Amino acid sequence: MNIVLDTSVLVAAMRSQHGASQQLLRQLPSPHFTPALSVALYMEWQSVLTRPEHRPPGISNAQMLGFLRYLASLSRLQDIYYLWRPFLRDPTDDMVLECAVASHSRFIVTHNIKDFRRSQELGVEAVMPSHCLKHLETLP
Repeated sequence: MNIVLDTSVLVAAMRSQHGASQQLLRQLPSPHFTPALSVALYMEWQSVLTRPEHRPPGISNAQMLGFLRYLASLSRLQDIYYLWRPFLRDPTDDMVLECAVASHSRFIVTHNIKDFRRSQELGVEAVMPSHCLKHLETLP
């Protein structure tokens, strides 16, 4: 199953070692899900997670970029051939939705559910990390 990890999930995982976002990342690599990733989304991950306020204490930019490269290596690189813009309220979220649609992802995993309300119109459900984890628990 393909999923798209919104940047908010990675930020939350960096802030808390015990939250659902961190638990989801710790399952990688997983036989049950594969993150889908576009170049645009990867660039956003880099831009946001290298900010000092989003890096865990003692983690350098180089270490964070290394982690993101590792996460990208576990992901399915998705080319985007069709843009659904403007579709969502926040234009920066459109690229996340486009990656999910193009990769036939079941979920966009995010902490900003309200930003992706219309995603179901395109066959993608926006869910919190905890919901994604509960779904994964039901898989054989």
